[in-house]
Amino acid sequence: MTVFLPRTAVLTGGLAVAAALALSACGAAPDDKSTTADGKSAATATSAADFGGLDALVKAAKKEGTLHAIALPRDWANYGALIDGFKKKYGIKIEVENPDGASQDEINAVTSRKGQDRAPDVLDLGSSFALSAAQQGLLAPYKVTAFADISEGQKDAQGRWFNDYGGYISIGCDAKKVKECPKTFKDLLKPEYKGQVALNGNPTKSGSAFGGVYAASLANGGSFDDIQPGLDFFAKLKKNGNYTPVESTPATVEKGETPISIDWDYLNAGYADEFKSKGVDWTVTVPSDGNFSQYYSQAINKDAPHPAAARLWQEYLYSVEGQNLWLKGYARPALMTAMQTAGTLDKTAAAKLPAVSGTPSFPTEAQQAKAKTVLAQGWGKAVSG
Repeated sequence: MTVFLPRTAVLTGGLAVAAALALSACGAAPDDKSTTADGKSAATATSAADFGGLDALVKAAKKEGTLHAIALPRDWANYGALIDGFKKKYGIKIEVENPDGASQDEINAVTSRKGQDRAPDVLDLGSSFALSAAQQGLLAPYKVTAFADISEGQKDAQGRWFNDYGGYISIGCDAKKVKECPKTFKDLLKPEYKGQVALNGNPTKSGSAFGGVYAASLANGGSFDDIQPGLDFFAKLKKNGNYTPVESTPATVEKGETPISIDWDYLNAGYADEFKSKGVDWTVTVPSDGNFSQYYSQAINKDAPHPAAARLWQEYLYSVEGQNLWLKGYARPALMTAMQTAGTLDKTAAAKLPAVSGTPSFPTEAQQAKAKTVLAQGWGKAVSG
């Protein structure tokens, strides 16, 4: 957006402006379907213009006919509507593998399936994972038409990755099962929440869970340079019996297994809408004592089996239609500020975003790398036993 559950990731760069936040067969090199009459290859195109324009890209993508995606749950940031919208507009089939996979699962699929037809074409990664994939040489440089409107710090200069949508860590709560829903991280320590507090995945693999621990750190005297207080907080939650190792998903919420879930606000807000018809009163609060926000990042597999479709998918996501569909899923799109200025932002959807206060700030690449190391070394110990 983990997981072991849906979309896992973390982001660098910032929810740019306070306004933008307040996928056995071998063989699979691209064939002539991905090459224009004058010899231009989609696999090496660094922009639509570089391939001969958007119409040429659309034509090549339709010839390929398929897009392989991975780890895109339909209920994550309105991806179901985005997938349906792309298919309707271009007639290109989208195959989504392992929808509840994590960012690391995506990277593993790219490396283990290099040269295979079933490799993923596109990736939606937590930014720390996007940075890692770029460093490993796994991503193709490509700049969408709206690249210039993506804020500095939210994109790789070469276009190997660029932020797509973001949100804040929030606390979701089943108000029918929990007498008084927690509003802050401090509240989560109260004895009445025994066995009820969950994360959306394992923070060493999941971006949302990573963000949850980071937010807990900020709420307990930590900083972007020091995530240890967050680990200590979850160790305390585990010790007093409040933390449950069950990974929070819509299914676990419906079953009552995870009545309190620490997750991105756009996921919790989306669940609130989804659960209404099922009799679940799901509330969403962005904790004031652990205000943590981040973006996920888009990227194209350098060895994508459908390179034209992969690039066209990016163009769709960064179109006004695509950005507003993310917004309707309660996620703050990367082009939100530019669209506000242009008058193309869906104001009704923007008005429904969970309330937040303050100006967002973000951990640097180095700070995230340090935090991931600390988590890798200490998470198991913190919540075991």
